[in-house]
Order: sequence, then C-alpha cells, then structure tokens
Amino acid sequence: MSLKVTIETEYKNALKSKDKIKISTYRLILSSIKDLDISNRSGPNKKETDDEDIKKLLKKMIKQRTESIEIYKKNNRSDLLEIEQNEFNILSSFLPKQLNDEDTKKICEETISKLGASSIKDMGKVMGELKKKHADEIDFSKAGALLKQMLNK
Repeated sequence: MSLKVTIETEYKNALKSKDKIKISTYRLILSSIKDLDISNRSGPNKKETDDEDIKKLLKKMIKQRTESIEIYKKNNRSDLLEIEQNEFNILSSFLPKQLNDEDTKKICEETISKLGASSIKDMGKVMGELKKKHADEIDFSKAGALLKQMLNK
C-alpha cells in the first residue's frame, strides 16, 4: 500500500473518530501532497508522485514543526507548542524510525573508516555514502555536525 493511500485511510479513520487534531494534520498533509502532484505533473519533468517524493515532503514538514517547537519553547507558548508537537508526532509516524544519536555516531565512524576519510575535505564523500545507504534512517543535520567533529581532529 502506498504512503498516500495509508495517509488517506488514516484521515478517514480520524473523521470517523472525530479527532480534530488528526483531521487537521491529515488535511494539511493531503493538501501538500496534492500540491506536489500538481507541480510534478506540470513543468518539464512530468512524473507521477511516488513514495520517495512524499517522504521528502514529510521530512520538510517535520523540519518546519521542529523549528516551530523550538521557538515556542523559548517563548513559553505551551498552547502552540502542544499543537506543533502533536503534528510532529503524526508526521513522524509515516516515516521510518530515525536512528538515535549513538547509532548515528557508530554508522558515521564505520563509514569514515571504510572510506579512509581523514579530513573535513572528505565530508562530501562520507555524506554521499551515508545518503546512499541510510537515507531514511539518519537525521542528516545531526550526522553533519558529528562528521565535522570527527573529521576536524
């Protein structure tokens, strides 16, 4: 079952259970997917929207929620913080589980030693390899910071 169908099914379930938070979040996701469909159909590179496109979209939406959560925490806006946190949790549920910091560090170390990377100049090579093998598992903002630390020794 495709990611879009899964989201649509969850949306229908939320409508039946009258869960306002989920309904609004699923509508937001489906609206964004529809926009993505339209942009993919128009323009020079016409293509169907696939699960990879939807995953990228969800990651972008999660990043926006994360930034909002930080701002709301700083400004003590617990009412808005709760809404963003709920949206973040719902969006995250459609993506593969991200590795924790410890596992990310371990994979970064293994990739560095496998490629023989020794300086910050090799960071692009290492990031490319990580994206090839662990695209859905790693938070690349964390991985980038870790790699800078490891390669700057």
